[in-house]
Amino acid sequence: MQIQVKTKKPKYIPFGYKLMLTYLVFVIIPVIAIGFFSHNMYQNSMREQTRSNIQGTLLQTRDNIEYKMSDVERVSSMLYEDYFLNLQLRIIDEGWDRYERMTKIILPKFDIAINATGVNIAMYLFLHNENFNEVYTGSLTNENPVLLERDYNLYHIKRIEEKSWYKNFPEEVYGGTKVWESVESDSDFNRISLLRRLVDNIRPVSLKETGFMRLSVSIEELFQSVDYRKIGEGSILAIRDEHGEVIHQSGIMPNDFANDTIHDKQYMMITESMRGTPWELVAYVPMTIMERDSAKVRIFIILLCILCLIVFTIAGMFISRYFSIRVTKIVSVLNAFREGDLHKRMGYKGKDEFSQIALALNEMGHNIDHLIEQVYVTQIEKRELELESLQAQINPHFLYNTLSSISRLAKFGEIDKLHRMVLDLAKFYRLSLNEGRTVIPVRSELEQAEAYINIQTTKFGDAVSIYFDIDPEIIKYDTIKLILQPFIENACEHAWFGDSIHIRIVGELEGNNIIFKIIDDGIGMSPLLIKQIFDPVEGLNTGYGIRNVNSRIQLHFGPQYGVTIGSRPGIGSTVRIVIPAQLPDRKVKTYE
Repeated sequence: MQIQVKTKKPKYIPFGYKLMLTYLVFVIIPVIAIGFFSHNMYQNSMREQTRSNIQGTLLQTRDNIEYKMSDVERVSSMLYEDYFLNLQLRIIDEGWDRYERMTKIILPKFDIAINATGVNIAMYLFLHNENFNEVYTGSLTNENPVLLERDYNLYHIKRIEEKSWYKNFPEEVYGGTKVWESVESDSDFNRISLLRRLVDNIRPVSLKETGFMRLSVSIEELFQSVDYRKIGEGSILAIRDEHGEVIHQSGIMPNDFANDTIHDKQYMMITESMRGTPWELVAYVPMTIMERDSAKVRIFIILLCILCLIVFTIAGMFISRYFSIRVTKIVSVLNAFREGDLHKRMGYKGKDEFSQIALALNEMGHNIDHLIEQVYVTQIEKRELELESLQAQINPHFLYNTLSSISRLAKFGEIDKLHRMVLDLAKFYRLSLNEGRTVIPVRSELEQAEAYINIQTTKFGDAVSIYFDIDPEIIKYDTIKLILQPFIENACEHAWFGDSIHIRIVGELEGNNIIFKIIDDGIGMSPLLIKQIFDPVEGLNTGYGIRNVNSRIQLHFGPQYGVTIGSRPGIGSTVRIVIPAQLPDRKVKTYE
């Protein structure tokens, strides 16, 4: 009876742990610490600096908006504070006096006011004194403020007495009651109006309403300076009213922008109040802009890491000398194995992983040397059997289709066509057999394709138009057989789009490769169908012949060669076949 004695494993620090601890102490821990503290230190500084810069941009934008708004308000003030104008609006008379006062005093003042600014204003005036005739262009109910820019319409006040925006207008405070609001058709034309009364300002001031002003301005023109690009790509700049509704916006808000969590995590919000209105200017700045500004921090960390790496590399060189002698022995044996010398062995005395590696390498070299010959021979035999199997699958598929066509010709008594088809079929198989060889000249492959084309021409007549565009330089090279016919057959059988089809066969030399293209103007294929051809779904047998050709090419020449398909439904398809350019006197190297 044999007793097995368990030997106690020697205690030592594994080689992997030694390397890990060395790098952990000398590289990883300092770099993480430096990166963490440096990032926290500079990130807050960069954020404050970015906020300060954007705040300055908002102030400048606000000033530009307020300037344009004050320009519009100045026009209203010219009429509001005109003592003489308000006096004339109160006078009631008839005949020539009314006409003369209207044309020589009142209307000229309106003309001067509307042209006293660079802003394109459409002015609507509503007067209590119905003694004056209405003067307007277009219709109040179907107004178009854009066509009225730099002009005005004069109406009686009764036209707006029932309008909610007029009825709810705030109580008058001399010189201070004015409201910006989108009324009537402003929303349809992306505009906003300054609403203001005309009052009796004759001393003593009674504040009695003598008329009402509405100055309509394009929002795009009024808020022209609101441009998110001043802040940065991806930012949003908006004008919000007292209810939080967006009046104008520059930049695209994401679909999930309403989520407050998105605001906090992805955007920094900066606001600026607008003087004279309850509006506010709001900027949403993506955190990516601040990340861009923190590039200086990253550069600092990288430079510091490089410095640490240099210092620690010098220290590590002395430590690594302890392991270099042992590792060198292993590397020398592995290099010998890589170069094909499987007879080299190594000896190492010790009680750690190196002794186990030495023993394993010696045994592995012996085993691989013994097995490599068996595997090599087996793989060659397997490749040859696979090629023969794939080749054998092509001919029955084609033969079945051709015999079906011959049967139809015989049934309808078309003897001449039947005779030509049989002769072309015999020629096709004579070229296909080719004394059992898989590799044939390109010339023979083209002749075989031509024989198949003759069969299809006999079958379909003038409905099929096929022609060759072959570079004579490729004739001298070799190819594996039956790589063109399956694609011509596929186009003739499945690509019809109408009552005819045109097929072009191209062969050209491109560097050290031969490129064949089969181009048709047929129905085309969808991306899903092309995917299923090369990666078929279980239960579907789509593209069997195409996969067959692709597999034979890759088995014979390697995975860098094969078949690709480009197609668009309704336009046609292009099959591209790539094989290496190999001369007949060169030994074909099969991919292993």
